[in-house]
Amino acid sequence: MNGTSIAIVSPGSFALPSGTSSSVEHVVERLADRLSAAARVTVLGRRTRLRPAREQIGGVDYMRPSFKGGQPYIAAVCRKLMKLKPDVIQVENRPRFVRYLRKRMKRAKICLGLHSITFISKPHIGRREVGECLRCADLIFVNSEFLRQQVIARVPSVADRVVVNPLGADPASFVPRWSQEEARQEMLASLGLAGHKIIVFAGRLLPMKGVEPLLRSMPAVFAAHPDAVLLVIGGAGYGSSRQTAYVRRLKRLAAGYPGRIRFIPYVSHDQIPAWFRLADVVAVPSLGSEAFGLVNVEAMSCGVPVVATEVGGIPEIVMHEATGLLVPAHAVEAGLAESISRILADEELRRRMGEQAFVRASELYTWERMAERQRILYELLN
Repeated sequence: MNGTSIAIVSPGSFALPSGTSSSVEHVVERLADRLSAAARVTVLGRRTRLRPAREQIGGVDYMRPSFKGGQPYIAAVCRKLMKLKPDVIQVENRPRFVRYLRKRMKRAKICLGLHSITFISKPHIGRREVGECLRCADLIFVNSEFLRQQVIARVPSVADRVVVNPLGADPASFVPRWSQEEARQEMLASLGLAGHKIIVFAGRLLPMKGVEPLLRSMPAVFAAHPDAVLLVIGGAGYGSSRQTAYVRRLKRLAAGYPGRIRFIPYVSHDQIPAWFRLADVVAVPSLGSEAFGLVNVEAMSCGVPVVATEVGGIPEIVMHEATGLLVPAHAVEAGLAESISRILADEELRRRMGEQAFVRASELYTWERMAERQRILYELLN
């Protein structure tokens, strides 16, 4: 792909780069950086007062048009793309942007990267319109087979354009917990957690993330493991410490277990690996249609077994009885309590699952591997 030019269009919801953005922007940053080793890469994202209109970061050129809403933003992006004339345009998670660009750049190679079902479903978009938008893409990248099937169910005519390319973690940052044991013990001691068994949840404090059933499962876990502590890391939104009604409800549920359930305010992504390495088990109790769940591969990269709900694309990542345990969606609370307790009770099981999780993540779920798969798929467009 040497000499190929690629333009990646971010949704415009958050600044790039940013430590407080959504997972979509995080993926854009990591993918762009890896693609730049073999191509000329430009990332287009919203303008903020904290960043110049254009700058070079590593091998990636960042261009930042003004953001005054979705339509003005994509119009400004389109004007820049017409001047750039890239070989490939990659639009992230906004099907309507693809349709807009196709009408104005009829000969361009335009791909769409989808991260969830959100923007191909009501109330964001109707079935007829989503079909119009998806048919404008030359390729549609999704992060799981689950999401691929969801796309095809909505728009069967694009089945041959939908390809799976799973997300990754950075193995330089998300290193196995046993390789950092001294630092791990120091951090545990600084938190007053030395000698405790640690359960970690990391994510937004929203109903769909399943934090409430996780908290309700804790009395049974604590009864079996009096030395267990749950760390709930995150806020109501990206970079947010807002005390929403739901967050207040979660804290009321946890109030009976002071010191046993600890809420850790929003942690920037570069600090997350240290928290994962504290964990004996990471809980991912997502409800609904989680397409991938980046937290799964990040925990696995740290050599930590995962207990997750058997929903969406999660069973494609977490191998039941190998890299962790899957909990049935119809019995989340009881399943979490039983599975977490089982892993905490068996040191050999934790070690074996952690090692298998690390190997699986290293082999399949790194940004380098994602970028290589993406490069190969781009070449099919020529």
